Amino acid sequence: MKIFKINLLIFCFSVNATAQINTIGSWNILNIKYNLNEKWSVFSEAQLRSLKFYNNFHYYEYKGGVDFKLNKYLKLSLGAGSYQTYREGGDFVKPKANDELRIWPQILLFQSIGNFKIEQRYRSEFRFTSNGFRNRFRYRLGLSHPLGKKKNGDSPFQFSVSNEIFLTNNEPYFERNRFLLALNYKPSTASTFQLGYIHQLDYKINDETGRQFFQIGYFLELSRKNVNLNVENDLKEID
Repeated sequence: MKIFKINLLIFCFSVNATAQINTIGSWNILNIKYNLNEKWSVFSEAQLRSLKFYNNFHYYEYKGGVDFKLNKYLKLSLGAGSYQTYREGGDFVKPKANDELRIWPQILLFQSIGNFKIEQRYRSEFRFTSNGFRNRFRYRLGLSHPLGKKKNGDSPFQFSVSNEIFLTNNEPYFERNRFLLALNYKPSTASTFQLGYIHQLDYKINDETGRQFFQIGYFLELSRKNVNLNVENDLKEID
């Protein structure tokens, strides 16, 4: 009888664990940045997402752009990309829910308080979707803190947390709230690995959907020769 109860308990735990995993989607990022000089840089990024844990892939995007670092407190960016959303129920189920070309200027503000770094991101999006043209406005507030003994001027680990709201100029105005909790590992000055948890709340939105995601990202930052950079651990993009 005891063996039966133990087996039943293990079975229930396994079912519950599997159900929990299946409610978490995957969010995968590959980002490459190239510094032309101390002020200008270019970047490209690709993302692949699924509504279940590496199953039911429903979204991908690829984009690129240019950054201009005015000073250590302010950075301006201009980007554009393709954003493709498929219907729920499987891998890349057609017809697509949204086929979008997006152009977005943004402003990044930085502030440091001790070892804490505060980042504010303001972005305006011009969205040419399969359902017509739309505007969207985004504001992200983030906080990060380095962890571990510095090596070559960088801390090997970084903890970060951020929250972003999505607004439009049409009713109901509020579209989405996105929360990120992440840990970055920097094995070298050029490479950063990121593991994170994303919770997303959508309200009557027609593009990419989802509630919880396991995030994994790889960020590569390269520079031209003779470019002397004071590399900082910025909050990594989640678009």
